[in-house]
Amino acid sequence: MKKRFPIFRQDMAIEEISEVANSYIKSEWRSLYESMHEQLTAAFVEIEDAAYGLYLDQLMPCIFEQLENTGFSAREKLEENDFVIAKRLIFRNSLEKWGTEDNRSRIFWNVIYDKQGNPIGTILTEIPHSHLKFDIPSVPVIYSLQENLKERIVQGIKEIKESV
Repeated sequence: MKKRFPIFRQDMAIEEISEVANSYIKSEWRSLYESMHEQLTAAFVEIEDAAYGLYLDQLMPCIFEQLENTGFSAREKLEENDFVIAKRLIFRNSLEKWGTEDNRSRIFWNVIYDKQGNPIGTILTEIPHSHLKFDIPSVPVIYSLQENLKERIVQGIKEIKESV
């Protein structure tokens, strides 16, 4: 089966970017999950939650690469102790406060910049996961926010999660 790629345009608003990213994830997440399940179930025994990073390392880079090929940027200056997965998801730019042990929700955020370096908004990547065994109970979701300041992004995430 031929792998699909998300297709972005330079004139897209942040909401359109999240729609294209969601469409890509919906088409790819399950087959990737099934193809990696045995390997990641074994990895989970050794490295626990880091197994989800191995999964995201396969699912997410294509989105960021295609965005950057179109002229957008999701790069952030890294700090010495940063832990990065999927090339652009930085753990200090994430929250995990929702759900049960078998269906937790971690949300990463990435401010997206246009070709001129101006922020156009933020995409949020939500990865549902279990802390009990390797399991992704539902499709990962990309949300969009108009915000680009950390405090407002965190508030936007809380509003999204509390409205679900």
